[in-house]
Amino acid sequence: MKQDLQHVVSDAPRVMVVDGSRLVRKLIGDTLLRDLPNAEVIGCGGLEEARAVLANGVVDLVTTALVLPDGDGLALARMVRETAGQAYVPVIVVSGNAQEALETRAFTEDITDYFDKGLGHGALAAFIRGYVQPAPIEGARVLYVEDSKVVAVATKRMLARQAMQVLHVPSVEEALEHLHKYRGRSDGDVGADLVLSDVYLKGALSGRDLLGQIRGAFGYGKRRLPMVMMTGDDNRDNQAALLREGANDLVLKPIEERLLVTKVLFQLRLAKLPEPGAVSR
Repeated sequence: MKQDLQHVVSDAPRVMVVDGSRLVRKLIGDTLLRDLPNAEVIGCGGLEEARAVLANGVVDLVTTALVLPDGDGLALARMVRETAGQAYVPVIVVSGNAQEALETRAFTEDITDYFDKGLGHGALAAFIRGYVQPAPIEGARVLYVEDSKVVAVATKRMLARQAMQVLHVPSVEEALEHLHKYRGRSDGDVGADLVLSDVYLKGALSGRDLLGQIRGAFGYGKRRLPMVMMTGDDNRDNQAALLREGANDLVLKPIEERLLVTKVLFQLRLAKLPEPGAVSR
């Protein structure tokens, strides 16, 4: 993403929820208010209502459906970007088709991130909180694969500032060696809480090979061992392939710290939540 994405710093953020369904707007609003009781949630049924809200004051974050009665979420995102003072507001698509749109690279750079409705309301609250009030997950273990010492030092600092424990290895071979040490443990520990890997590495194996091993030979699903891929490749087909093959998310290089941290923290929180469809209190 090219924007200088910024976390919301207000204790009482204004969140605009845009969806053609009044029920969906209420569900999202109620979910956010339970997790962020000081937030002001402004519901809009479409582009025109959103335009009026934007004309009357700054909002701190926008969620939008992909399809709206008078347009779509991509048009809304462009409108937010073109509104004076709104250039750096996170715009998040909330949709049942978000994963498909992401895999086909249908989102424009005006979209900050996406959320798949199938993950459930609890996950949505955690996701939005990651943008509005990101909180460290102390002691979270990140297995980080990167062969550039300069990039590795900078990225480790980003994660360390969030109280994460980072095990850095320069090759896929060393990452696999580490994971094999934990394979089959009775306590269920797989050796890391999340894997962060560059796609293109100098060794014989690539980050994509590591993804294939983790999802294939090890049999670890996206919740059991989340994997976030870093890539400087702007080829949409290559990006889509990584997501289809089991990457939880992508971070484009050069790395933007706030976006990396938000994505990593969200995947760590999501891994701890009940699976979609599970009974929750």
